[in-house]
Amino acid sequence: MSDDETRPSADDTSTAHPLEVTLENRLMSQGVYATSLERTDERTRLEYEMVHNVPGVTTHEVSTVVRIVLDVAEEREWEPGTLEAVSRSTDGDRRGTWRVEREWFDRLGDDLSDIEFSDLVLDTITHAEG
Repeated sequence: MSDDETRPSADDTSTAHPLEVTLENRLMSQGVYATSLERTDERTRLEYEMVHNVPGVTTHEVSTVVRIVLDVAEEREWEPGTLEAVSRSTDGDRRGTWRVEREWFDRLGDDLSDIEFSDLVLDTITHAEG
């Protein structure tokens, strides 16, 4: 790299890295470790481990992941489709699942308020048995 070229900063993941890397980096900075990330035009499937070992999916982790997905989607002009998430413990045990339907992303800010959106997402949480 010549002296005339500028280097992207360590925080500039919005354009310097592929979308998957940006998502993984942002999630990791919040204690959410992506173990699997698969994307198609119709859906995004995310499996992750939480740094805090609580027995089930928490509203905090769901909010964190959704907020990061929305931020990256806006920055990258990307549509995540339906987001399907699987939460795992640090031992790899399934803690639960949750999802965001594509339609909810599309309607957010139009005819769906933030509170209504949150309620829909939180209603999808399932906890692993045991």
